[in-house]
Amino acid sequence: MKQKIKKLLLLPLKQINEIKWARKMGVRVGDNCRLLNVSFSSEPYLVKIGNHVSATRVHFETHDGGMWIFRDKHPEWDKINRIEVGDNVYIGYEALIMPGVRIGNNVIVGAKSVVTRDIPDNSVAVGIPARVIKSTTDYYNKIKSEVILTKGLTAAQKKIYLLKHFNL
Repeated sequence: MKQKIKKLLLLPLKQINEIKWARKMGVRVGDNCRLLNVSFSSEPYLVKIGNHVSATRVHFETHDGGMWIFRDKHPEWDKINRIEVGDNVYIGYEALIMPGVRIGNNVIVGAKSVVTRDIPDNSVAVGIPARVIKSTTDYYNKIKSEVILTKGLTAAQKKIYLLKHFNL
């Protein structure tokens, strides 16, 4: 109950600065992170996020809700575990990170993936459940000829550049 009240009281802070909000909830968040509309289950203090991590609409689930069906027989049971995200990680839109997972350093997690097991360093993982499909080196080599140089442009400059680039 106390945790629910804390969540409600801190909700306005989430709208202003999501990283400060996460830290106030007990999440350990590193430097140079970008968290956009993320959510945490009832044990946010079990989540550790490294440096230079980006996550959008990601949910970090530290407990197993499936325990519900055993409540009558074992009302005291819980299945809870921590979550750890390494450094230099991108977690795609609406991914779900399950309890007991460690995501390594230099990792890309695809949008809407469900991460149920550890992901090693330097990996790209996608799917339900998430599976490693390639190394970040392989991903880099695949995309380097496809990149578009728009970082640092204003929105207006970017629009002009992209319309010209795509002949629109």
